[in-house]
Amino acid sequence: MVRMGRWLRLGLALVLAGALVGLVGCGRGESDTAAGGGSVPAGEDAGSNGEEDRTGGQNQWVILATTTSTQDSGLLDVLIPIFEQKTGYRVKPVAVGTGQALALGERGEADVLLTHAPESEKKLVESGAVVNYQLVMHNDFVLVGPPEDPAGVRGLKESAAAFRRIAEQGALFVSRGDESGTHKKEQAIWQQAGIDPEGKPWYHSSGSGMGQTLRIASEKGGYTLTDRATYLSLRPNLNLEILLEGEPGLLNVYHVMQVNPERFPRVNAEGARAFVEFMVSPEGQKLIGEFGVDKYGQPLFFPDAGKTLKDLGLEG
Repeated sequence: MVRMGRWLRLGLALVLAGALVGLVGCGRGESDTAAGGGSVPAGEDAGSNGEEDRTGGQNQWVILATTTSTQDSGLLDVLIPIFEQKTGYRVKPVAVGTGQALALGERGEADVLLTHAPESEKKLVESGAVVNYQLVMHNDFVLVGPPEDPAGVRGLKESAAAFRRIAEQGALFVSRGDESGTHKKEQAIWQQAGIDPEGKPWYHSSGSGMGQTLRIASEKGGYTLTDRATYLSLRPNLNLEILLEGEPGLLNVYHVMQVNPERFPRVNAEGARAFVEFMVSPEGQKLIGEFGVDKYGQPLFFPDAGKTLKDLGLEG
């Protein structure tokens, strides 16, 4: 049976996210509920859907639903080839906002998730939609804007005060507006500032990933909230500077987790487990900690396997 339904749904997610990722035609039928899949059924050619079996009878494809920051920063370009070489699995990354990535996991349309919205992630953990939930790394959010800083936020110590100043001055603010982890953090800061920016003439929603949002802010001379890694990776082509950083509440924490195979029996449980184990392994953590040092003089992410949110000062 040709198994296409799931890949069509993932294709729609990619179109909505503005991503052009080539997906091979190896999905499931409409009767199947989830992603990935187990061993190739008896009598079927392992390569009949474009998949050469290289994992001892296991389905080799692992669908990774993740945030755009892991792709835009270049981190996935380092991690995925090494994981594939070590395990024989092939990874299909679907880089969207964290909200969309979590929704894919909640529907069983991905095998493994790598996201950065702990409050939203907890809901999936508590509902049983995901398992093997592991803290993997962090970086931080920073407020960037034009070098001339028309709103005068440079030197402020709190993001809520900076957002309030931007609103008072009517300076352009470019939001991702995509329910990503970054967008959720931005919304929380506006709430902290006591301001509802929706519908204001100075508030622009890009509906795009972090890289495109930064480009729009740069072209239009606006402010935006970004993860540090994506900003640093694109900085040479941006007319934006970091204007506020270092606030404890701006820590940006990433977790990796499997979609629950007991709820969605057709997910690639073994491939997902292998990816989680790789991300928290000494080798994976070393790669994460070294990423960006040679090019930017500083790591873009900090490895956190084995730690808790309390260790990072975010709980308790």
